[in-house]
Amino acid sequence: MPILKNHLKEKRAALGVNQQEMGAMCGVSRQTISLIERGDYSPSVTLALTIAKVCGVSVDEIFYLQEESENGK
Repeated sequence: MPILKNHLKEKRAALGVNQQEMGAMCGVSRQTISLIERGDYSPSVTLALTIAKVCGVSVDEIFYLQEESENGK
């Protein structure tokens, strides 16, 4: 089963904002941004679209699917 991965940390850094500021811009908490960046939380479609809009890029420039390897990692 594919795993949702992201480039949110890199996109956020390019904007020059911290997790707290990114959360405020997207209407979520700093903790939510942290969880997304670590891959511990998959955002809703609405939140993914909001994040992409705030970053000025398309959703697939931030979020992508990665296939799990045979050994489960």
